[in-house]
Amino acid sequence: MSDIKGKYKKILEDLENNIKDSEDLQYAKEKFMELSLLFMDIIDRLTILTDARIKEIEEKQTEIDNKISSVQSIVDEIEGDIYEDDENYEFEIVCPYCNYEFTTDIADEEKEEIKCPKCNNIIELDWNSEDEYSCDGNCSHCYGEKVAEDDTKYDSKNKGQEDKENKDEDEDM
Repeated sequence: MSDIKGKYKKILEDLENNIKDSEDLQYAKEKFMELSLLFMDIIDRLTILTDARIKEIEEKQTEIDNKISSVQSIVDEIEGDIYEDDENYEFEIVCPYCNYEFTTDIADEEKEEIKCPKCNNIIELDWNSEDEYSCDGNCSHCYGEKVAEDDTKYDSKNKGQEDKENKDEDEDM
């Protein structure tokens, strides 16, 4: 700003040095002041418009920040649900001894057995069972009987014999 004042004074001095007639000098100074005030008015208007636009941008930025904060909190909740630190798993279990159905949280897949809350028998858990049977016939409660998904029981020891008999019947036909 001080540089503008210095230039302004220099222009006035040049006018005084180059215009010898005092009336002409006074007229030139007045017109120069009018021109300066006109520029200052334009600068003031531009400043007001710029300030208003900046305020509008700041308000919109605040609104955007609030929306981002809201979305971030939702994302944090979803992330928390997906990547929970406590990895408890909730399972529905039907006791093979008393047919009592209960829900339990199991902290990890390393747990191999659970106690029935009704009959207090130990239920063996099989995490890797991919066959169609819920039991391999070697657990303590079925004594060699496999339980199919449709809950029909059959004797795994006699299963091979039944298959052979069925095959012989098919051949006889």
